[in-house]
Amino acid sequence: MFGRIFGPENPPAAQKTEKAFTEASTTAGETETVRRIVGRLEALPPERARLVASAAYILARAAHADLHITDEETRLIEQQLQERGMLDEPTAVLVAEMARLQARTVGDTEDFVVTREFKAITTPEQRKAMLRACFAIGADNGIITAEEAAVINQIGRELDLDADTVNEVRAEYHELLSSVQAVRRIAGGGPA
Repeated sequence: MFGRIFGPENPPAAQKTEKAFTEASTTAGETETVRRIVGRLEALPPERARLVASAAYILARAAHADLHITDEETRLIEQQLQERGMLDEPTAVLVAEMARLQARTVGDTEDFVVTREFKAITTPEQRKAMLRACFAIGADNGIITAEEAAVINQIGRELDLDADTVNEVRAEYHELLSSVQAVRRIAGGGPA
């Protein structure tokens, strides 16, 4: 299944994800519900499957910027996939877990390739919305660390968004940037 979603040009990533997901499913006890959801993913048209897979992976990449993906960040990935009309809730849960696993097991080796794939199949508005979603995931705990900001800025560059667009979206989260919060603490005007 992962080979079809991630494409034939990424067989090592697809194989690693398939193996890890199969082991996780077996451990958790594969159910008929999981089989139905996997069947629905495989039934997606190839372009839509690539869009869903790449979007979920980019969101997981943003969440994994601090080398840990929390349960709350996973729920935000699920929400983003549902709010954009990509998936229903059960399928979004499965895809978010798949992306979480992919980000943790493959990581840096696939980052640029997957982001480039997303860029190739989306409009500038969709890419801007993706950047906004990445910032929202980074901000889930009330602060966007320097590491998270760096990864999200890199995603913006890889999505070929111009500096003005990246700055516009980042400005929406300005007060949550750790550097801004540190300056406010030093100046005595913000949380300690």
